[in-house]
Amino acid sequence: MNLLLLLIITVLGACSKSDNVKLELPVVLTGDVVIAATSTSAWTGGSITNNTANISSYGVCYSTTNPEPTINDTKKEQTIKLFTFNSHLSGLVLNTVYYLRAYVTNSTGTGYGNVIQFKTGNGVADAYGTVSTFAGSSQGFENGTGTAVLFNRPTGVATDAAGNVYVSDSYNSVIRKITPDGVSSTLAGNGTFGYADGPVATAQFYVPSGLAVDAAGNVFVADLGNNMIRKISPSGIVSTFAGNGSAGYSNGTGSAATFSGPSALVIDAQGNLYVTDSGNSLIRQITPAGVVTTVVGNRVAAFANGIGTGASLNKPNGIALDAAGNMYVTEPANKAIRKITKDYLVTTFAGGLDTASLAIGKPQAINIDANNNMYIADGNGRILKINKDKIFTVFAGKTGTTGSTDGDGSVALFNNPQGIASDTQGNIYIADYSNNRIRKIR
Repeated sequence: MNLLLLLIITVLGACSKSDNVKLELPVVLTGDVVIAATSTSAWTGGSITNNTANISSYGVCYSTTNPEPTINDTKKEQTIKLFTFNSHLSGLVLNTVYYLRAYVTNSTGTGYGNVIQFKTGNGVADAYGTVSTFAGSSQGFENGTGTAVLFNRPTGVATDAAGNVYVSDSYNSVIRKITPDGVSSTLAGNGTFGYADGPVATAQFYVPSGLAVDAAGNVFVADLGNNMIRKISPSGIVSTFAGNGSAGYSNGTGSAATFSGPSALVIDAQGNLYVTDSGNSLIRQITPAGVVTTVVGNRVAAFANGIGTGASLNKPNGIALDAAGNMYVTEPANKAIRKITKDYLVTTFAGGLDTASLAIGKPQAINIDANNNMYIADGNGRILKINKDKIFTVFAGKTGTTGSTDGDGSVALFNNPQGIASDTQGNIYIADYSNNRIRKIR
């Protein structure tokens, strides 16, 4: 009986202590701020990074005078989804510096994220580019100049230092090269679906997708149908850089690694290649020695921020690097662009699945130019721009309206744009997939 009483007292004491334990203060990261062209509104958000409980409110707070804003300043409460929330701010003042940070409140108190300082613009409306047809006119397989060239579902584009444009002509299963003067030739592939390494004239690809060109002039190809990364050397030899043709998931070196529908590529300053492994919902890294590792994602097709393999992506499609080494990844399924730091911290840069997020449509591909301006191919028919000051504009096209009209971006039309690249002269090139054309925006 004494032992039973002692046990009851011990349990009650433990319960009492548990009731008095304070919850961990929320830890939150503030998202990037993207400003509307009118500069009277902006989009941002936050991500909770610890497993705190009993959250009562969350959102962002901001001020024009307090460099460390609190919930006593202007605040915007939001709805949370998977420990991530978006905020749409309105009523901002033109040409004004703001201080903003995310906050999360529970029974212990309010946790604040890092402060973002941003400045609104002068309220100028969308600054459209001028669209022209650089190459192509209809479906087929023909080299030549300008509109005499025929493509069959061009998907990826890349440029080199000399201004040449490379195109993955997916359903012709070849890689095309277009000079700055618009003269097209076949760089590699014989026009037959298949797999064969060797000289460029006899090599075979299977629905090639994303492209990247390194400083030495090697062209890397995300050979989507073959589940491989291929390499075209300046001497005209095609080889398999990574993958063995099997659709799967394994890390390793060269042919020991497997992919599932690799869709896009980007190369960093050290020569490492990053791959959007779409079918596995991963970002893979390939070193110059061909060693493949997984750097982001856990093969769960979802929308969750986190670090490295603790984050979840949903069929990532496009990828780009900024001057600081941050990666940006497009996810059409999540209607989002994710940001990945050099430490592989994954956050939401723009877009998302709720109504408070920036509407970026169906982002397919992404490019960041030498001036740190970001361009996005929206599969719904638009080319979007987020400039170095994070001001968002529609650069060309109309959402939900298809066509092939050239001219001012306000009237230009596209049909399922898939790939995007920029050259050193500031020109933007679009793989206009369903129009079988390469479009140019200046």
